[in-house]
Parts: sequence; structure tokens; C-alpha cells
Amino acid sequence: MKKSLIALALVGAFAAPSAVQVAAAAEEASPHTITGNVTLASSYRFRGIDQTFGKPALQGGIDYSHASGFYAGNWNSNVSSGAGFPDGNLEMDFYGGYRTTFGDFGLDLGAILYYYPGSEGGVLDARADDDSVTNKEIYLGASWKFISVKYSYSIDDYFSLRGTANNAGKSTKGTSYLETNLNYDLGDGWGVNGHIGHLSAKNIRKGSYTDWKVGVTKDVSGWVFGLSYIDTNAAGSCTKGEFYCFTNSNSAEAGALDVGDKTKDAGRGIAVLSVTKSF
Repeated sequence: MKKSLIALALVGAFAAPSAVQVAAAAEEASPHTITGNVTLASSYRFRGIDQTFGKPALQGGIDYSHASGFYAGNWNSNVSSGAGFPDGNLEMDFYGGYRTTFGDFGLDLGAILYYYPGSEGGVLDARADDDSVTNKEIYLGASWKFISVKYSYSIDDYFSLRGTANNAGKSTKGTSYLETNLNYDLGDGWGVNGHIGHLSAKNIRKGSYTDWKVGVTKDVSGWVFGLSYIDTNAAGSCTKGEFYCFTNSNSAEAGALDVGDKTKDAGRGIAVLSVTKSF
């Protein structure tokens, strides 16, 4: 009995410090979080509009967040120069902001820069230089459980574009996008999602439109497979020469656009397959 009591005392003596160490480690957990993601998609749609002329896209990014709510990140994708990025084939997004939650409610305030290195933005807005195509926006988002709403506002010419038709040469600053998103977890790795958004284009003839999406996802050992249907009512008829009729390429030649020989309605309905891995 005496030996048993001594053994129990020794176990207790070693167990107590271990518990203290675990608690201390929990208290000292880093407030910094860094995550990454990579996606392969059959097509890249931005606000419902085709960015890769119907071809696949390889995408990836990295995100930093702090326990205080502040965050920053970068996301990248290949694009087609014909989507409005003369001589450009890469999109790089840089963003940062602050988000917080109140029970089931959340708020998100931030800014984002869309940047297309190597592109020639000068031929789009007749500037004196040939700076790369960019778009700068501020945004405000709110969420409740599986539903979110977000409003984005362009603080400069929208993707370096100037006005068209009767508004030729005028600024497109103030173009905005309002969207509602739904992401619902069905359990067992399954999820459904939906989206509806509306772009209010300033000074661009037939530039405003509505887009929508419905989709399903399946998580398989950390690989998220997705299938969605995306469509818009954007003016993209190529027989009518409408705004969202894109060519397969754009190049800046002698200060003007040299367009490709193939065209496509960039707002047409399409099914998109994707697989995403986060780490």
C-alpha cells in the first residue's frame, strides 16, 4: 500500500506541471495566422464575366490575419488579354482590411487593388503613359450565418476604362458592385452556394448588368471539388458589337488596340468545374 501511495504521488507530481505547461502554451498561442490556397478551374469568371476566353485557370493566394481582426492578402490568376488587359495575362490582387463578429453577425471593411503586370492601360483611357491596367476599390460587407452582402466602390477609373458612346473620355470612377452570397453546409463534406450581383457601370454604354450563380461543393480529404452554373444578362452579343463581346487577345500596337480574330460573348451562361486545396 505504501509503495502504491508513493507511486501515485509521483504521478501527480509529474502530471501537475504538464497541465500547467499546456495551459501556458494555450495562453501564448500566436495571434498571427497565415493560410494559403490553390485552385484549378475550367474557366475564370469575375462578377460573371469570362476572364480567360473559356479556357482553364490556375489560381492561388496567401492570407494573413491577426487576432485583432486586421487582415491582408494576395490572390493571383491567369487571364486573357482579350478580357480588357492589352498585352497582359496575369491578374494580381492585393487587399487588406478589418473584420469582426458579433455572435452570428459579421462586418468586413477593406480595400483591394486589382493589378495586371505587363498590360498596357494607356490604350484604354488615352493617358499619356502606358501604365498597367488597375482597379482600386473600397468595400463594405456584412454577414449573418450563411448569408453575406458586400458593396464595392471603384475609387479610380474602373479597370483603367474611360467612358464610351456619348460619355466618351469621361471617368468611370464610381462604378459599383452589390452582391449577395449564400454558402450552406449540408454536412458530410457537402455544401451548396448561391450568388447574385449587380454591376452599376458609370459612363459605359450597356456596361451595367446582373450576374448569378448556383453551385455545389464536396470536401474530399481537404480537397474541395466544386461545380457551379454562372450566367449574366450582360450585353455581350458579338453580332451587335456589344460591350461584353470579348476577343481572344488584345495587344497595344502604335498606341491602338490590335484585337484577336476570335470573339465570344463574355457574359454567356457556363458550367464551371474547380478543385481547391487550402493549407
